[in-house]
Amino acid sequence: MTRPTASSTPARSQVTPTAPDRGADANFLPAVPLLALDRQYAVLRDEIRGALDRVCDSGKFVLGPDVHELEAELARSLRVPHVISCASGSDALLLALMALDIKTGDEVILPSYTFFATASAVTRLGAVPIFADIDPITYLIDPADVKKKISKRTKAIVPVHLFGRTADMDALLPIAQAAGLPVVEDAAQSILSTWHGHCTGALGDVGCFSFYPTKNLGGVGDGGFLTTTRDDIAARLKLLRVHGMEPRYYHQIVGINSRLDSLQAAVLRVKLPHLDAWTTARQVNAARYQDLFAEYDLAGHVAVPGDETRGRHVWNQFVIRASGGHRDALRKHLAARGVGTEIYYPVPLHMQQCFEYLGWQKGDLPQTELAAEETLALPIFPELTVDEQRTVVGRIAEFFHAPQVERTTDDIRRTHQPAAVVEEPHFVRRMNAVGRADDVRC
Repeated sequence: MTRPTASSTPARSQVTPTAPDRGADANFLPAVPLLALDRQYAVLRDEIRGALDRVCDSGKFVLGPDVHELEAELARSLRVPHVISCASGSDALLLALMALDIKTGDEVILPSYTFFATASAVTRLGAVPIFADIDPITYLIDPADVKKKISKRTKAIVPVHLFGRTADMDALLPIAQAAGLPVVEDAAQSILSTWHGHCTGALGDVGCFSFYPTKNLGGVGDGGFLTTTRDDIAARLKLLRVHGMEPRYYHQIVGINSRLDSLQAAVLRVKLPHLDAWTTARQVNAARYQDLFAEYDLAGHVAVPGDETRGRHVWNQFVIRASGGHRDALRKHLAARGVGTEIYYPVPLHMQQCFEYLGWQKGDLPQTELAAEETLALPIFPELTVDEQRTVVGRIAEFFHAPQVERTTDDIRRTHQPAAVVEEPHFVRRMNAVGRADDVRC
């Protein structure tokens, strides 16, 4: 993948989309959804309904037995001593910063290329978000820029493990340790991702996860949880999520109301045993996308994301870059042909209207701003079929008028085999041993 430069505007290639060849349409499916949560539910419907009935029959709806069991099961899966559930991934971030005693005027370093909650948790405490730029290949926070932005007022660093890929903790942790700063992992999109065999959420001081329905492990509404290896933080988080109350009606500190309900926990307990297999399916889909894109001459038009050799990339999103200013037109072309896509994220946080008072200007974070103009997420959910992926890539090639390239017989055979046949060879070949589900138990 070619590293974009921020010093100049990318040259706009001459691509003019035309009406598709009706003959070519016969090779494509009429529609491919960005998400298909119904497919997952169809398999688990009876188990989920049984779990919901069990909770309703018990009458234990808040912090009931299913919540405590889910916390224990997650702790075993992620190999962390403490899991504390809460009402949402956004609350997880807020609780983490509260547990670290972030106050008015404190500075917290985080990326601008992320979901709004990462920054809003900081500002809700009266603290100041200090935005760092990203690496243009991985879209993850740039450790060198983090180091530059540490000041006497800095009280924490919040790397985001974006799109299912772990941030460069080899670089970030020494920076934080040298400055005496805690690290809060925003792992909302990265459950089961790893770094040198260790799960995200166990790398810094506290990890924050989301159970939003579109996440790799999603509930049937909002929910979240936190992880930590520190006993002191775990105890404080358990107090903070229940108004600082222990025992009942005795308040040691001022907290918030952020409890995971038992109905969500029951559903998530049905899903958790399937998470590793679903994650492997996402990795297989990512590898297949790489093969399918290689069938077309798209160099100079589309940059495809690569793998992470230092850990397990869990592919919450599969995000391509469309260069030359064609991203929005490409998305419109795909939508007209029934292919679902999404832009994560069209407006960087430092350019959001609500943060105008911070004084950031266009050009302050060039790689972040360029990514916001060029990136596009494609379908990557576990149940995605080979024909659906072939349709997605074919429609992209259609937009750019990209011809197919000559490939070897082995390449063609591998890409066009059914998923059940190619799954293990794809996985071993593409994902490397460190990312294999059977090597990393987390």
